[in-house]
Amino acid sequence: MTHLQAGLSPETLEKARLELNENPDTLHQDIQEVRDMVITRPDIGFLRTDDAFILRFLRARKFQHFEAFRLLAQYFEYRQQNLDMFKSFKATDPGIKQALKDGFPGGLANLDHYGRKILVLFAANWDQSRYTLVDILRAILLSLEAMIEDPELQVNGFVLIIDWSNFTFKQASKLTPSMLRLAIEGLQDSFPARFGGIHFVNQPWYIHALYTVIRPFLKEKTRKRIFLHGNNLNSLHQLIHPEILPSEFGGMLPPYDMGTWARTLLDHEYDDDSEYSVDSYTTSAKEVEKDLSPKSMKRSQSVVDPGVLKRMDKNEEENMQPLLSLD
Repeated sequence: MTHLQAGLSPETLEKARLELNENPDTLHQDIQEVRDMVITRPDIGFLRTDDAFILRFLRARKFQHFEAFRLLAQYFEYRQQNLDMFKSFKATDPGIKQALKDGFPGGLANLDHYGRKILVLFAANWDQSRYTLVDILRAILLSLEAMIEDPELQVNGFVLIIDWSNFTFKQASKLTPSMLRLAIEGLQDSFPARFGGIHFVNQPWYIHALYTVIRPFLKEKTRKRIFLHGNNLNSLHQLIHPEILPSEFGGMLPPYDMGTWARTLLDHEYDDDSEYSVDSYTTSAKEVEKDLSPKSMKRSQSVVDPGVLKRMDKNEEENMQPLLSLD
C-alpha cells in the first residue's frame, strides 16, 4: 500500500483492487501516464495535476488511462466554458449559501451497505425568489468537491435520492433543455464521482415527461442506475435499507434536518445572513444559458416530442424502471 492509499480501510482497498483495477505496485505509473497526456490538450488550463488529484479521476474510470484523462480534461474544460458559475465558488457565496441552507444538497449521516454516501434533494424546497437553479447546481458541485476529498468515497461512490413531493409545474417549467444540459455536463460528464444509483420518489407526471426528454442524453450506464419509484417506497427500501433513511422516505430515522450539511460547510458563518435576491445576482441562470452552444440547444430541444405528455402510459413508465446495476 502506498501513501496515496493511506485513507482506505482494508475492505475498501480490496474493493478498489477488484472493482477498479487499482494496483499499489503500478499506482504511480498509472498516475504519470495520465499526467503525460496533459500536453495533448494545450487549449485547456489544467490547474491541478498532483498525484492525489489525478487518482480520483483514475478511480472514477476504473483505471482506464485514456478515459481518466478525458474526464480530467472535461472537468477543467467545463469550468473554462462556464466561468461565471465558478466565480465566488465557495460556501459563503450568497446564492450557494441559500441553496445549501435549503438542503441542496443534503447528506445522510449513515452510509449505505456498499459504503456509499447518500445524498438527498427535496426539490420543492427551491425558493425561486431567493436563488436560481444555477445556484443549486453550484451548491451541489461545491459539495461534491468537498466530499470527494474522502478517498473512501472516491472508491465507494454516492447514491442520490430526489424527493419530488409538492414540486410544482411552475417550478418544473424552469428546468429548460439548456439548464438540464448544463447539469448533465457538470455531473455526468465532468466530475470524478461514482454514482451507484439515482432514485426519484413521489415524482409527478411532468417529471416523468422531463426524464423522457433528457434520457437520450444520458449515458447507458447512467440510465441503468436511475430508478423511478413514484409513491412505492417499498421498492426504494429494497435498495436502501429503511434503518438508515429519514421518515420522509419511509425510514426509521427522524425527519431530515435540511441544514445539516450546510452547517458542516459554513460552520460559524451558517447564521450570518446577508441580504441577497435573485435580481441582484450577476450570474443568473439566463446569463449562463446564453453561453450555451446554439447547436447543442437545438439538439436538446429537438428531442421534445409534442405528444410526449400524452404518451406517458403505464408501459412506458415500466420501461423506465431498470434493474439495479452494480459494479
